[in-house]
Amino acid sequence: MEVNLAYYRRKDWNKFLKMINDRDAMHDSWEDWHKSYLRTKHILTSQGLTVNDFIVDLDKLKKYCSNKGVQIDGKARSQFVSNIK
Repeated sequence: MEVNLAYYRRKDWNKFLKMINDRDAMHDSWEDWHKSYLRTKHILTSQGLTVNDFIVDLDKLKKYCSNKGVQIDGKARSQFVSNIK
């Protein structure tokens, strides 16, 4: 089984934080987020899943959420990444 895992580039981090609606639930630094990302990826692969690193294009994410009429939050980001084939 394959899963897409959202990956945010370091250079996009500040822009990302400014655009999301759940800022208080997000890591303060890219480094902290990246450590969590690597832990999550390790857990998923150790469970036998194939993890696809999905580099999130912030403009496409914003457009996706706008078209769906939803806030840019964890649920919407997860759906965005999951719907990519």
